[in-house]
Amino acid sequence: MPSTVASSTWFLRPVSPESGARLFCLPYSGCGASMYRKWPRFIGDIEICPLQPPGRENRFREPPYATYEALADDLADVLVPYLDRPFALFGHCGSALPCYETAVRLVSRGCRAPARLFVSSQVAPHDGPHGRFLHMTDTELAEEVRTLIVQLGGIPRPDLIELSLDVLRADVEANKRYHPSEPVRLPCPITAIGWDADAEVDYRLMTSWASCGQTDFRVLSGPHYRFMEAPDELLDTFIRDLGHPVAAR
Repeated sequence: MPSTVASSTWFLRPVSPESGARLFCLPYSGCGASMYRKWPRFIGDIEICPLQPPGRENRFREPPYATYEALADDLADVLVPYLDRPFALFGHCGSALPCYETAVRLVSRGCRAPARLFVSSQVAPHDGPHGRFLHMTDTELAEEVRTLIVQLGGIPRPDLIELSLDVLRADVEANKRYHPSEPVRLPCPITAIGWDADAEVDYRLMTSWASCGQTDFRVLSGPHYRFMEAPDELLDTFIRDLGHPVAAR
């Protein structure tokens, strides 16, 4: 079990004892937890809990994980104290896969299972690795980093691009290494979220998530990065599939 100090580095803010349910969110490849800054802290009584893996933002001095399995091993330990109420995991694109692996770890250790696993814009584990980032040079990835920084509302300074590129390259390499031949079927339901204008992952490629557990498929409006805006239809999906009422937004 990690120390309180070690656990706290994974969270941008203290986890509330008042929430009815918790949604733990891993950041997109190459990004940190601040990418969820446009998301509300609560949706009804569901608390949004952005997670900060090493190598990003306030943890930039720590080496990023080389494999999704190693990330999941540590994250499962970190989450144990916060599993005292219904919870779910959310990951978009590359971060959907370590979310799945974390759910696998929790179940295999006899911990409380997630009430739901939300995976967005990613093929099932046994169908990957998938995506154009896997074949890009550092120059091409740097241009993607520049675009993403602008999408996040930042200024693409050369030092920031270089730092983010290191993390993105590590995430891409972890994705390349990840290809389980047989998926573990989870006891918790899965919501597989696709986006109708997504140029990165066609939502029709996500059907194999059904091999990982009972899966509900949702297709939402927008391109690959729209999830960062916390669109109402995405928040409504969390509410509906976690089964918690929502207060007026």
